[in-house]
Amino acid sequence: MAGAGQGLGKSVARRFAREGYAVALAARNAERLSHLACEIGASAFPADLAVETEVGKLFRDVETRLGPIEAVAFIAATRVQGPFAQLAAGDFERVWRQSCLSGFLVGREAARSMLPRKRGSIIFTGASGSTRGRAQFAAFAAAKRGLRFMAQSMARELGPQGIHVASVLIDGAIDSERMWREHRSRMEELGADGALHPDAIAETYWQIHAQARSAWSHEVDLRPWKEPF
Repeated sequence: MAGAGQGLGKSVARRFAREGYAVALAARNAERLSHLACEIGASAFPADLAVETEVGKLFRDVETRLGPIEAVAFIAATRVQGPFAQLAAGDFERVWRQSCLSGFLVGREAARSMLPRKRGSIIFTGASGSTRGRAQFAAFAAAKRGLRFMAQSMARELGPQGIHVASVLIDGAIDSERMWREHRSRMEELGADGALHPDAIAETYWQIHAQARSAWSHEVDLRPWKEPF
C-alpha cells in the first residue's frame, strides 16, 4: 500500500488483509504509519515515495520480510488549489513529485518485482483531475493526467507479460474524518451516500486484483450516485 493513511489507504489494506494477504504499508510519516499498521495488523515500511533510492529499498525490504509482492496499490497524492497566475513553480513541482514521479518509481519497482513471475496487479489511484483540468487545480490535473497516461503505457507493455495495470478514477468527495474536519458544511450538504465511502472504493481495488485475465479492466471510474458528470 503505497501512500497509506487513514481513509482510503486503511480501507484498501483491510480489504486485502481479509483475503489473507500480508499487507505492507508505506508512507513518509513513520509514527502515523506505525499506529496504522498496529491498528490493522499490517507491517510498516516508512519511505519517501518520491526518492528513488528509498523506493528501491522499500520493495527489497518488503520481499525480504513478507515474500513475493502480488499486488501494489498506489494511493499517494497531494494537491495545491489556487489561481493559476499565483501558482508557484515549487508547488507545481511538489504536486508532480508526490502524485506522478512517486507513481512512476513505485510502478517501476513493482514491475521489476513481478515480471520474473509474470503475474501481479499494479493499481493507481486517479481522480476527476485525471480526465479534466478544473479551474485553480492546474498542478493537480497535470500530475494526475500524467499518472493516468503512464499507467496506460504500462498496461499496454506489461499486460501481455502477465502484469495487470489498472487505474481507479475517483470522481467525488471521499467520506473521511479529514473531509468532515475540513469541509463539514460540504459533507452535510452531500447527505447520505453523497460521498464515496472508503470501504466501497476498496472493494473495487480487490475486484480488479481478483479479475480473471481473460476479462481485465484497465480504467474504472467511481462516483456517488448523485454526483454530476
